[in-house]
Amino acid sequence: MSLRTYRQPRPLSPLREHLRDTFWFSPTVALVLVFVLWVSADALDAALLQALQESGDHDAVRTLISWAEDAKIIVTTIAAAMMTFIGVVFSISLVAVQMAAGNFSPRIVRIFTRSRISKATFSVFLATFLLSLLVLTSYDSEQDPEKVASVPLLQSALTLLLVGLSLLLFIAYVTQTLQLMKVGPVVERVTKESFRVLERRPAQLSDEAPLPDEVATVPHRGRSGTLRDVHVARLVRAARRRDVVLRLVPRIGDFVVPGTPVIAVHSRRNGGHKDLPARQVLQSSVSVGVERTFHQDLGFGLRQLADIGLRALSAAVNDPTTAVQCIDRIVQFLAAVAHRPLGAVHHRDRDGVVRLVQDGPGWADLVDLGFAEIRGNAVRDAQVSRRLMAAFDDLLRLVPSERREPLERHRALLVQAVERGVSGAAERAFALTPDRQGIG
Repeated sequence: MSLRTYRQPRPLSPLREHLRDTFWFSPTVALVLVFVLWVSADALDAALLQALQESGDHDAVRTLISWAEDAKIIVTTIAAAMMTFIGVVFSISLVAVQMAAGNFSPRIVRIFTRSRISKATFSVFLATFLLSLLVLTSYDSEQDPEKVASVPLLQSALTLLLVGLSLLLFIAYVTQTLQLMKVGPVVERVTKESFRVLERRPAQLSDEAPLPDEVATVPHRGRSGTLRDVHVARLVRAARRRDVVLRLVPRIGDFVVPGTPVIAVHSRRNGGHKDLPARQVLQSSVSVGVERTFHQDLGFGLRQLADIGLRALSAAVNDPTTAVQCIDRIVQFLAAVAHRPLGAVHHRDRDGVVRLVQDGPGWADLVDLGFAEIRGNAVRDAQVSRRLMAAFDDLLRLVPSERREPLERHRALLVQAVERGVSGAAERAFALTPDRQGIG
């Protein structure tokens, strides 16, 4: 990868992540917007009524009053039914989310909380309910065309349009919710997000030169949590100004506590510790959160797939077919990174000088994460052991020779476990026969 095409990764926005993980922002914005829409529609209705009254067209006013009264019945029904509809729909949805978390993994709940369809549906439902209430306050009991003060015809029409939009979003919402209760779409969604992380990952620019001497470390200040992101561009600029090299000590996804060293400073100059980047700049470049995200975390997708597979192999669930589907996706991801550079990433400044070294998972780390726990629970399910044998054989044919060792080690451990745990030569031979579908 040439230096001209090298791009530093975009920093994670903590505010954006917070808003994506919460359900209050979208409905609040929708309620504010619908209030503004109602005020505008009310002004247009008032202007239309005033123009007709000033022109003396009382027949047209009577027609508007008649239409508005007919619409009032529908708006009243909407106001009475919409809140009940919201409660029933989202109560069922919460049960579905709870079932998905129990059957798959608690990490899967993030798919539901970040769903745009879910937030849009909830927002439009609440906006429809609020608009219907506001429209009802605009009705005037006066029927005399000369004295009537408000005829909310346009407001009623907007309420009906929101009801139609609510029905369309409800169909989309139910469709997505039902899809996410199935294991196939869930593991596919996790795999797609993992590939997005892989696409954003900078290619490792080879630099065989050893790092200068470490002259200082910067401890973490603030709350404990999971390291989610580092502001690469800010750290590269700070290191370039001071002519030092910075090294991220923990990996993305590690849990850090106050006092833990997070950044090491390396300098070739004697007394380099006297000319370090401002600690406030370094500390503010590290983002810590409650849980891991996909932003720069290459192993988070494999962690979720392994969790789903482990839960499927538990005695409480006992669903080896789900474990096989997880293995399929693990193999897909590992095959994609089989020839890619892994490990530490060297971030360079505009002159091509390495300024930040960010450690990352290597090939052995990813193989262990994907297979170790599932392999340890695969002995009693021939379907899973057969799929694992096929997975190891397929990957061994794909990877270069220097990356065969982790796969061969896991394959040998699986064979040993099956030979110890399965009685009968025929049963052992059957359990160790490679099969990409498990058992057909």
